[in-house]
Amino acid sequence: MSKTKEISMFDKENYKWMLIGIIVMAIGMFLLSGGKSNNDPNVFDKSAVYSLTRITIAPILILAGLVIEVIAIFKKPKETVS
Repeated sequence: MSKTKEISMFDKENYKWMLIGIIVMAIGMFLLSGGKSNNDPNVFDKSAVYSLTRITIAPILILAGLVIEVIAIFKKPKETVS
């Protein structure tokens, strides 16, 4: 009976980078949602809605998380010699 090692599509490092990508995207989504803009719902607070965090930083983090996910998926697992 010969033992053949099953070759996995991903190794531990791929999963680590996938988890990092998910965390970066989650942080971006959290920043995109922002907080409470005002106590009065009838008042539009332009500075809270169009802030640097919501318009620039959050989308960059979401895109960075997606790039990390693509890299993690396409990264070849290290081959071990046994």
